[in-house]
Amino acid sequence: MKSIRNLRIIGILEGVSFLVLGAAMVVKYGYGIPEAVKYPGWAHGLLFVLYIIAVPLAQKAMNWNFKWLVIAWAASVIPLGTFFLDKYLVKREKELLAEQTA
Repeated sequence: MKSIRNLRIIGILEGVSFLVLGAAMVVKYGYGIPEAVKYPGWAHGLLFVLYIIAVPLAQKAMNWNFKWLVIAWAASVIPLGTFFLDKYLVKREKELLAEQTA
């Protein structure tokens, strides 16, 4: 379950960094300030790599087949994708906890 929790946390942070980077891109190209993307870009890149690593670590706990693995990875490149996936992760995490206690 820890791997699912880690995926959720990293996913939310990665999604937020995606949005912040998008805003920084507007500043960079709209206002001509290229430095605006330096730190948000670095943070997003790091969180993206962590997310890509966290997905297969959670695969076993989630009982995912290859299709779900690809869907989870795809969520990281779709705007707001990690937020939508998080709703599924919360639901699935509750199901797995219920199975363990039954």
